[in-house]
Amino acid sequence: MKLHRLIAGTSLLALGAGMAGAEELTLVEVITSPERTEVLESLVGAWEEESGHSVEIVSLPWGQAFETLATMVAGGDIPDVVEMPERWMALYTGADQLVDLGPMVAAWEDGETLTDQTVNMGSMTASGELNMIPYGFYLRAMFYNKDLLAEAGVESPPETMEEFVAAAEAVSALDGKSGYCLRGGPGGTNGWLMFAATMNDSDRFFTDAGQSTITEPGSVEGLQMMIDLYQSGGAPRDSVNWGFNEIVAGFYSGTCAFLDQDPDALIGIADRMDPESFAVMPMPTGPGGHAFPTIGYAGWSIFKATEHPDAAFDLVAHLSSPESNSTWAQRVGVIPIHEGADQDPYFQTEQFAGWFDTLNDPDTYRPLIVPSYLEGYGYFADSLSIETAQQALLGEITAEQLANIWGDFLTEEYAKYQAAGGQ
Repeated sequence: MKLHRLIAGTSLLALGAGMAGAEELTLVEVITSPERTEVLESLVGAWEEESGHSVEIVSLPWGQAFETLATMVAGGDIPDVVEMPERWMALYTGADQLVDLGPMVAAWEDGETLTDQTVNMGSMTASGELNMIPYGFYLRAMFYNKDLLAEAGVESPPETMEEFVAAAEAVSALDGKSGYCLRGGPGGTNGWLMFAATMNDSDRFFTDAGQSTITEPGSVEGLQMMIDLYQSGGAPRDSVNWGFNEIVAGFYSGTCAFLDQDPDALIGIADRMDPESFAVMPMPTGPGGHAFPTIGYAGWSIFKATEHPDAAFDLVAHLSSPESNSTWAQRVGVIPIHEGADQDPYFQTEQFAGWFDTLNDPDTYRPLIVPSYLEGYGYFADSLSIETAQQALLGEITAEQLANIWGDFLTEEYAKYQAAGGQ
């Protein structure tokens, strides 16, 4: 196996120059870190030994991954297998570039133990084809620092958004401390959407008339809440640019008391904090008594341009097997994809309580599935929304203006989706 670190603009074909043989595959990973790559290399290496094939892993820096992969594919530098975030899938299915994995999964010995959620979310495209096998789910819950809350005089963790804001403000009054680890940079879109949906008490992204709900008063109130937290000092000043690594470090360093994040954050936090000093709870509820934590996912897709479809699926099947997926879920921090996986002792700990409490109370906690079926959603989530949200945090545009920019874009994308036959 050969591993290349790829920077924006580098040619995949150039990296692969000199490769020979019909059984050499290229796999592109886009959510990268040294730890994740190490796990992927180990799993792929085991498959190489079993199959006799070889795999070149190409790692794209996350901050530029969306644009880099799109440029590569447009230029003909197309990998066999790709790590596909759900919000990018519609871009490639809309161009009919991804393999329908449904027939292959139907014949796969481990296909029958995939959860219904896994199959449904891998099929969330206009065509309804299974164009991705998700490798796990990122469900939001709220980390909180017990010591900081106690120091700020907060007697119990907040259950509502109103209590959350009050607690964040109390912690922010402490010298050198902030209430909330705000993710204003790459990957921050879900936080904004979650606040908006919770304050609007609705998981609908579009009305029956096809209009985006982000401009509704409750949604705007949620956006304003995020802006106010930042501008009032409830979040660190440099958090306007924070991505995943920065928010996690902000929490385990004791800089911030609250962090809404997926199970992947637990890996870095548990290694650096006393388990008695923090806990994870469901997201605070809004005025309607509900919370709408986002549930995201990524997985493995195969490009139709591959010259080795059978080998490519064999690789994906290996990565998605119950044994491999359990290893991946534990090391990367996602909820597994096979039935019965939640009975693994690893997931039956207090640290996972916030996520499983959320899943076990669907009347209160209603997972928010973003409209990744829109062809332009990847651009929205990883470019447009980040740039404009930062403008709002810095006071350059208002919450209403932010909502209108997002609403216009999403409404237009939804109209295109409906025109193409989406339901």
